[in-house]
Amino acid sequence: MEGNEHLRRARENYETREHDVLVIGAGGAGLRAAISAADRGLSVGVVTKSLLGKAHTVMAEGGIAAAIGNVDPDDSWQQHFIDTLNSGKFLNNWRKAEIYTKEAPAGVYELEQWGALFNRTEVGKIHQRPFGGHTYRRLAHIGDRTGLEMIRTLQEKTLATDAKVYMETTVTRLFKDAQGRIAGALAYTRENGKFIHFKAKAVVMATGGWGRIYKVTSNSWEGTGDGCILAYDAGAELVDMEMVQFHPTGMVWPPGARGILVTEGVRGEGGVLRNASGERFMEKYDPDRMELSTRDVVARANYTEVQEGRGTPHGGVYLDITHLGYNEIMKRLPTMHEQFLKLADVDIAREPMEVFPTVHYNMGGIKVEPETCATHVPGLFAAGEVAGGLHGANRLGGNSLGDLLVFGRRAGDGAADYIEQSTHSAQTGEEEILTEIGRVLEPLEKPASDKDESPYLLQEELQEAMMEHANLMRDGDSLKEGLGKILAIKDRLPNIKVGGTRLFNPGWHAAQDVRYLTQISEIIIRCALERKERRGAQWRLDYDGPDEELGKINFVVKRNEQGEVGIEKREIPPMPEHLAALFKEEKAKV
Repeated sequence: MEGNEHLRRARENYETREHDVLVIGAGGAGLRAAISAADRGLSVGVVTKSLLGKAHTVMAEGGIAAAIGNVDPDDSWQQHFIDTLNSGKFLNNWRKAEIYTKEAPAGVYELEQWGALFNRTEVGKIHQRPFGGHTYRRLAHIGDRTGLEMIRTLQEKTLATDAKVYMETTVTRLFKDAQGRIAGALAYTRENGKFIHFKAKAVVMATGGWGRIYKVTSNSWEGTGDGCILAYDAGAELVDMEMVQFHPTGMVWPPGARGILVTEGVRGEGGVLRNASGERFMEKYDPDRMELSTRDVVARANYTEVQEGRGTPHGGVYLDITHLGYNEIMKRLPTMHEQFLKLADVDIAREPMEVFPTVHYNMGGIKVEPETCATHVPGLFAAGEVAGGLHGANRLGGNSLGDLLVFGRRAGDGAADYIEQSTHSAQTGEEEILTEIGRVLEPLEKPASDKDESPYLLQEELQEAMMEHANLMRDGDSLKEGLGKILAIKDRLPNIKVGGTRLFNPGWHAAQDVRYLTQISEIIIRCALERKERRGAQWRLDYDGPDEELGKINFVVKRNEQGEVGIEKREIPPMPEHLAALFKEEKAKV
């Protein structure tokens, strides 16, 4: 196509929409941010790749961790803070953890006031169940479908505001002005490929995680890391990217269901893990907490049992909840009963489940200020799984849904405060917009050649490489081999060619996704090579244990002047005395 004709068609193919705040992502964090910003009287646009109500938040089934104390009155934010830091092996941003543990109860009660229907105690209070790594029964829940109820509630609240929702719309780039401030974004509609230039002075990134870099994952198709790399490309810093959480229990059979999440609520309700010989093997790995140990410990235990030849016929371990009986299972775990019955023809009231670790969550993400969720790119905020810092080296179950409520609200307020103080315009030159449109259209419009690559096959290669070389147990030689494979895939990305038009074209969408997946995979492996120790989710088999000095360090990633991955060791600031004293008191009790 001639250059002038290309520009003419591009001009005809985009429209401009303007909002004060653009929220990218319509999961729990994005919707909560949109509510906050809209309540401040601002114009808010919410962009989601999927349909409203279909966010990956629904996969967080077990509950919201909050020290309400309805079941265990001795619980407190201080103990929740201790549990969160202990689980994260002290790589957490302690200020973010402090804010979260103090404010999570208010987030739960707010959700209840907005219509969420929680399970109840006998006296009518919100019920709380036990979960791995939590000292007390702390998870406020709606059966085993808490995330779904959260999305339903926040969706209704959002629709009651003046926020405008753009469904099935994919953002491809953030724009900045000459002073480096956010000025908007470019997106396209997945239905027909029409481009939208969003003018906005503040963007809240709430796009979730990137589990689709792995072949076996609980993540839905949306989890391709768009927001993380959009922010990285705009100059934001990332933190703790080597820390990828493998949930201990995903389905293993049938093959089409492999990786689908089996909620930690099963173990919270008394589920027992056994190997093929019937041995309750968690006694070997954590005799005190058993199945309620932290996720990193249980995941490695399950993995080790299978690797050492004690796995089930389909390559997993058994998770048994039959002792609860049908009536209690239908009361506490109805979704799990339906899931196994429909997908695996297994009645969990009569026989055990087969489970194995599945990639579930990313502790790392965009580095933000705890109070406002601001990045150091003016006008860019982030909340939820896409934002790092809260969880450190390992996330406690239930801390994710609370994270969405607490920091979704703070991100929306932070963006609103920024807008109220800003006086600049959200202007982007047309040439910059057209250049980005041209880049996005390239896989469709470039001429065919014998070097053409399929985005599907590249993604499959990437997933295989990450499964083989960056799994939950790693070593330096394998990581280096994996990095070589990822960089080779990166070199082939410019050769991606897809057929068809922009109408309903999943191949074209995959061509966008694989670029994010490849960049994130490279960053994860490079950071995993730098962290030469065993700590939380980063388990290097070529090192004996944790390194005391690395326990004081976060690895912070930023695109360098050459456009490559730059990694900086950044010392974690010391805790203030009022927080450090909590651990001294805890140690004195033992």
